[in-house]
Amino acid sequence: MHTSEAALTAWARLVRASGAVRDAVEADLKAAGFPPLVWYDALLELDRVERGLRPFELERNMLLPQYGTSRLVDRLEKAGLVERRQCPFDGRGQYVAITQAGRDLRRRMWPVYAAAIERHLGAKLTEAEAKTLGDILAKLALAPSGCCGEGATRD
Repeated sequence: MHTSEAALTAWARLVRASGAVRDAVEADLKAAGFPPLVWYDALLELDRVERGLRPFELERNMLLPQYGTSRLVDRLEKAGLVERRQCPFDGRGQYVAITQAGRDLRRRMWPVYAAAIERHLGAKLTEAEAKTLGDILAKLALAPSGCCGEGATRD
């Protein structure tokens, strides 16, 4: 199978741009005294559901790749931002639920995060370019299973 030069260039640029923007957003959060972006992402997902999420559900729903979900949950729990609850229908399972302190931290982080997204992405694109980029990335996120992911997307 031959991969076109355009596809290879697009891939390299996508990976570099994604890393550069994510690193810049992380730096802005750190400069403001906040924890890493992955903490925000986990707290956001947990804040969206009343009952909490099973650890595998949390990992599946996160925007950022997270291979150490159990370590992340341990850190969030130690910081008092989440709590573990027994799963009522699976004696060995547990839910992870956000605490009020976790909700408060996520709300305080959002203005810095939103400003960083605007500074490092939004300000560099026109509204039409941002929409086009979003549409293109949605096509990639919807790739069939076995190709580029599980076939699921989250906007």
